[in-house]
Parts: sequence; C-alpha cells; structure tokens
Amino acid sequence: MKALYGQQNSPGEEMTFVFQERENLAATKDHDVKVQVRACALSWVDTKLLSEVQLKKELVPVGREISGVVLEVGSKVTFFQPDDEVVGILPLDSEESGVCEVILVHEHYLVHKPEKVCWAEAAGTVRDGLRAYTALHYLCRVCPGSSVLVLDGAMTLLFPAQPFGTIAIQLAQHRGAKVISTAHSLEDKQYLERLRPAGARVIDVSHGKIDVAESCLEETGGLGVDIVLDAGVRLYSAEDEPASKAQLLPHKHDLITLLGVGGHWITMEKDLQLDPPDSHSLFLKGATVSFLNDEIWNLSNVQQGKYLDILWWSYVMEKLSNGIFRPQLDEPIPLYEAKVSMEIVQRNQARKRQVIQF
Repeated sequence: MKALYGQQNSPGEEMTFVFQERENLAATKDHDVKVQVRACALSWVDTKLLSEVQLKKELVPVGREISGVVLEVGSKVTFFQPDDEVVGILPLDSEESGVCEVILVHEHYLVHKPEKVCWAEAAGTVRDGLRAYTALHYLCRVCPGSSVLVLDGAMTLLFPAQPFGTIAIQLAQHRGAKVISTAHSLEDKQYLERLRPAGARVIDVSHGKIDVAESCLEETGGLGVDIVLDAGVRLYSAEDEPASKAQLLPHKHDLITLLGVGGHWITMEKDLQLDPPDSHSLFLKGATVSFLNDEIWNLSNVQQGKYLDILWWSYVMEKLSNGIFRPQLDEPIPLYEAKVSMEIVQRNQARKRQVIQF
C-alpha cells in the first residue's frame, strides 16, 4: 500500500509531498479499529503548530479527515463492529496518513457515518462542522435573535479550500440568528447569496469603499453585533502592513467598534495583539475575545466525550444527514492526483475543499 506524506527539509522551505510504500499494518491493538478508507479530505498542514507542540517529524502524515468501512476491531472496542461505516479526524500525533487504503485508528477518534451521507461529504464536512460548532456553541452560545458577523464567509483570503465560513453561516441561521457576512469579490458575493437557506446579508467590500463597522452598526440599529467570527485581522495601519491579501482584512479597531455590549469576538488570528486602548474599549462593552483552535479537542483528552458528542450525537453528522449543513465541495479526486492536489492545498490555491475518493 502507498500513503501520502509531507516533507519539509528546512524551516521556511515549501513542503513537498511524496508517496511512501507502507509495510503491512501493525497488529490491531485492544482499542484499535482497522478502517478501509473510502474518502479523505485534504487540509493545510500547520508545520508551525506541529513544531510548537513538539510533533515535528521528517515525514508528516497527510490527510486527517477520513470516512470508511470498519474491517476489524480490537478486543476492547465497544462502539464498532466490522462493516460499520465510520467517519473521524485523525489526531495530531497520528502516525497514519489518511491518504491510504487501510489504516488503524483508535476508536475514540471515530463516530458512525449516517447511511444517507456519501463518503466525500462526510470526510469533507467533519472538520469544518467541528470548527463551526466549537466557535458558535462552546465559545459564545449563539441563540435565536443574536446578530452574527461572519467575516469573509466564502473563506477565499486566508483560509481557501475550507467551507468553514458557509458552515458557520448555516449553523447560525439554523440557531435563529441574524447573519451578516462580507465578500471580497463579486464571485464571492454571488456564491454567498446562493446559499440555502437564504437570508444572510452580504456586504461587498471588494472595492474598499464600504466601511464594515458602519454597515454593521446600521444593520443593527446602532447596537452593534453580538458575535463576530473573523478570518484574520489587520493589526497595524495600512502604511505599516506589508502589501498582501491581509490589507483586505478588517482592522482590529473596526471589529471592536462594531461589537455590541456583552458581545463575543471569536478570532482565528494567532498573533492578535491588543493595546491598552483596545482592552479598555472591550472592558467598557463587557465584551470577550476567544481564540478558535479546533485542535484543542485532540490536545486535551479530558474533553474526549464532548468531542465525540460534537462529531455525531448532538451535531455534525446528524445535521449533515438532515440537510442543515450543505457543504460546498469540489468534485472528488482520484488517488493518483492526491500529491498534486495536496500541493495546491498547501499553497492555499484551492477554491473548494479537496477530497480524495478511493
């Protein structure tokens, strides 16, 4: 069998991807599940995070969101039986590459796949559903009547090939919230307006003529939005910011301005820097800032029960099965194109989520 791995020879060097021949799988341990992989979603490999948690390897397994059929189970496995259809996310420290025909997975990283959900949709939605639920349930408890701003809902700037923005919009609307989203091109605007169920207010900021803070305050009658979910922010003024896509992102002061009293700002900006005036403004509003890192569920095994609950019993797979989540995925890709597709994903050049179909 062949499996796909990423290789980075030196810091800052672009990651390359290679297929490696695998020897026979190790014996199935007590809590292991042997899975025949039917689909695997490709996600950007965060080498910096791997280094920070001391998981840097010469060869990094690629493809962590998988769906497939159970072939064999360990002696102490209680949740699964052979022929069960499963879906899950491999942990950060996994030695297994999801881009492989057969893998071993600990039972606590898998849940049952609904019969009417296809392999590609299951694998391509599980991570973004987890991320959206983490943001809008565990970090802020979105509820009916809340106003939610999802910045760059099409996720084309810093997080391309991820339908997270659209899943977050669908989740917020399902919870009865009023949703506002920004678009950075006419194509993005049309894409967001075609989402079902319709109803999100889309603000086109592609020309730089529309003030996001002013538009949001107008939409909420001057009260500000209850929840802001960003896709990255600018930390400095335009003249101090390097010329890049980041210039299209909103400034942190704009987000603080448009945030309502008691509001929640959920950020994916890893290096967010708040100056004393920023903190003072947040203090006056009684607002909170939370950092969205969906890897926390794998980094802390204490939360394993909640993690599995999100993946299936209360949320992601159940909502996908009921049509509440409608993922925007690219056409499934055959295994022989996995290396090229992963290179595109790692360079952030893919428009939609890439899924390998076996």
